[in-house]
Amino acid sequence: MHISLDSLEEALSIRRQVDTLEKRLSTLLRGSPLTAVSTHSGNRRMSAQARAKIAAAMRTRWAKIKGRTTAAKSAKKKGGLTAAGRKRLSQLMKARWAARRKAAAGKK
Repeated sequence: MHISLDSLEEALSIRRQVDTLEKRLSTLLRGSPLTAVSTHSGNRRMSAQARAKIAAAMRTRWAKIKGRTTAAKSAKKKGGLTAAGRKRLSQLMKARWAARRKAAAGKK
């Protein structure tokens, strides 16, 4: 998207006007600047209880999604390689590496 310099200057001018009007409105209302329009300044704080409640709800949600009733239920590890399978894969990889080294040496 290409925006011309004139368009950018006009947008900046409009933004300044909006900021000025927001300040005037807040002084008329004798309050702080409008929170819906202003940016988050870091003044919002969440209590530890609220954080804990949200975390517990998220844990419950993920447990449902993953098909578990409790988080501790999935202690059994599924899959993985046996020692024999690991040894067989190791031998196959060593054979592949040897073949690549042999092919690379033949190209030189």
